[in-house]
Amino acid sequence: MPQSLSAVYLHLVFSTKDRRPFLRDPDLRAETHAYLGSASGQLDCPAILAGGVEDHIHLLARYARTITQADWVKELKRVTSIWIKTRAPSLSEFAWQAGYGVFSVSASNTETVRAYVERQDEHHRQLSFQDEFRALLRKHGLEWDERYIWD
Repeated sequence: MPQSLSAVYLHLVFSTKDRRPFLRDPDLRAETHAYLGSASGQLDCPAILAGGVEDHIHLLARYARTITQADWVKELKRVTSIWIKTRAPSLSEFAWQAGYGVFSVSASNTETVRAYVERQDEHHRQLSFQDEFRALLRKHGLEWDERYIWD
């Protein structure tokens, strides 16, 4: 086959450092989600939807064949962190947590995950980021150590 094709979808989740509510302002949050989606597209990982609340991000994207997951996340965090810090003096200390979670999504399940990302405000009225993240880890059969997962 002379052509290389890929349809791999990923759900990326990461928080602000120490889950500080840097993205409390709805306009900044919406701009950040748009910027994140654009940055992912620049890395050949077109965003389906970026969302989240004041202390964390969710990104559903089609994953490229040409970049590692670690490099994708590292670059997304790097460029969005630089951009956010320019938005206001109060954001000069902005930082993302060091870690992240990335989960595979079947093509048939992308709409379900998209709806989940869209409903983050509603979802987090009842559930903390930590509990949500633990639930995602359990759902995907991952083990973790509480001493190292939060920063």
